[in-house]
Order: sequence, then structure tokens, then C-alpha cells
Amino acid sequence: MTRSRCAALAAMVIGGLLGGCASTPPASFYSLSPLPRTAASVTPEHEALALGLGPVSFPAFLDRPQIVSRTSANQLELDEFDRWGGTLQDDFVRVWGENLGQLLDSSRILILPSEIRYPLDFRVSADVLAFEGTPDGQAQLEVRWSLLDAETAQVLSVRRGSYRRPLAQPRDTGALIAALSAALGDFSRDVAATLRELPRPRRSGPAPPAS
Repeated sequence: MTRSRCAALAAMVIGGLLGGCASTPPASFYSLSPLPRTAASVTPEHEALALGLGPVSFPAFLDRPQIVSRTSANQLELDEFDRWGGTLQDDFVRVWGENLGQLLDSSRILILPSEIRYPLDFRVSADVLAFEGTPDGQAQLEVRWSLLDAETAQVLSVRRGSYRRPLAQPRDTGALIAALSAALGDFSRDVAATLRELPRPRRSGPAPPAS
């Protein structure tokens, strides 16, 4: 093979490789969104509510950069080009905290563990069992959660919630994230409603400043 033919062949190979790289679609990154902001209506009863969130656990098949959808009862679909902007766990807890802060009219929502120290009224932990798209075009959240007295660690309530929201556009990742955010909002409302029904425990330490 002559030198010119070798050079031409090498150029073709390199061109093919570059062409393949150029055709690879760029990755898209997503994050959950909190409930829409509403006008604050702080009441003295709940003004100083102090709440700790955590721990929050996820199954290993969800704890990954790729966004997961379920195509059947036993099969998952991971999209290499649709990913979480950070980690799913951090994003979930962040938005959950924002939702509860708004629903309870309180700025004293602490994500645990934390180096910040102030007296808490309650602590809420959660085991997320499912947080994904479904084969029938919905977003689902399955979660088992516990409400505890923050000072004594006494379990006050253990519940399981199931939430589903339809996708505005089937097989669209943006629509899936919006529906997952809405399902998380529904869960947040249930937690806030439960907290409102409980009497405030007495603290042994000084009360935190008002919200």
C-alpha cells in the first residue's frame, strides 16, 4: 500500500470517528421544583415550628445520575443523556424542605445531619420506595415515613403514602420531572397536615427566635 493511500485511509478513519462524536447528543440536566409560591399567612400557632428532615433513603436503582423510568414491573429504563443536575437525594430533600417551609409558614426547616444546632419540635424521616416514571405515562412516588419527637426520639406516627401524577406529554423527560415534582408536593401536603394535627411538644431548651 502506497504512502498516499495509507494517508487517505487514515483520514477516512479519523473523519468517521469525528463524525460519530459530532452526532452524539448533548446531555440534559434536570432538577425538581418546589410548590408555587403563595402569599404568606403566618399564624402564631405555627410561626415558630422547628422541623428536622432526615434521614431520607433511596433504593440503589434510583440513587444514580441517570433519570429512571419503569417500562414494566421488572424492567427499568435509564437515559444516559437525561440526568439529574446534582444527586436525586439532595434534590428531593431540598425541595421537600422548601415545600414544608411554605406549607407550615416556617423558616425553621433543618436538613439533617447539620452542623447548625437549635431546638426542634419534630423530626421526619423517609424511605423512598419508588420515584420514577411508570409504563402507563405517570410519575409515581411511593414513600414510607416516620414522624418523631425531636427531643425524645419517640415515634409519633408511621405512615405510607402513594402518589401519582400524569405526564402532560408522554415520554417527555421535562414532563416527567414536572409530574414528579407535583407528586412530591402532594406528599409534602400530607406531612404538613399531619404536623398541624399534633400538639407542640415542650422543649427543655430555650425557644428559637420567631420565623
